[in-house]
Amino acid sequence: MVTSMTAKTQTAAQAASPFSAEEWETRVQLAACYRLVALFGWTDLVFTHISARVPGPQEHFLLNAFGMAFDEVTASNLVRIDLDGNVVDGSNARIHKAGFVIHSAVHGGRDDARCVIHTHSTAGVAVSMLEEGLLPLSQHAQLFYQRLGYHDYEGLALDLDERARLVRDLGSYPAMILRNHGLLVAARSIPLAFSILHHLEKACQVQLMAMATGRRLNAVPESVSLKTAEQGFDSDGAPFGEVEWPAMLRHLDRIDPSYRS
Repeated sequence: MVTSMTAKTQTAAQAASPFSAEEWETRVQLAACYRLVALFGWTDLVFTHISARVPGPQEHFLLNAFGMAFDEVTASNLVRIDLDGNVVDGSNARIHKAGFVIHSAVHGGRDDARCVIHTHSTAGVAVSMLEEGLLPLSQHAQLFYQRLGYHDYEGLALDLDERARLVRDLGSYPAMILRNHGLLVAARSIPLAFSILHHLEKACQVQLMAMATGRRLNAVPESVSLKTAEQGFDSDGAPFGEVEWPAMLRHLDRIDPSYRS
């Protein structure tokens, strides 16, 4: 639960903002997601991004200003841009082109992609370099069985024509491994996107730890992998994103609630 002081701070910030209540709530959740990714150590200085579609008929989405660290992101300093990369919030903020290319591709190609997260975490990049990619070994990895796209490395994502191939390779999957590059998640909400990233990141970490032992790895029958994946993110009864997100916000509020400002 947000403390009364935090609630007052957020209420005051929202009252002074030019944003609708719906956009402000999206901004607060997106800023929280940036802070959580920083908290868990999945950042790469200032070179990855998290985006969220702005509620409403316009095809606009929110992104961090280039050069801003994830633990500096707040609800009010997120930048609103359109699918052509134009800043449409009246600010003079600078946007990272590679971030725009990747995130505009997914937001423009997937109506259900309300939030897109792209990371260069150590474990994620390491698994992206393996020919076999993510192996269905851990419970976390089972959730992605036959639900994970792969996109071949094309260099820095600065070419607009790569967007079509990014969308093609992601398909309808909740996540994708960008080979020799990192991880990408697309989801219908910010809480769900964070949950998917957490499970994908954990799957990568434990795979690398298990492989480093040099011992034989225990394989899971395909029928079990299929069953587990069906019980995961696409399941109507799955609580992913719903249960853990409020706890993560409470954790952030205890540490530093300034993301709400």
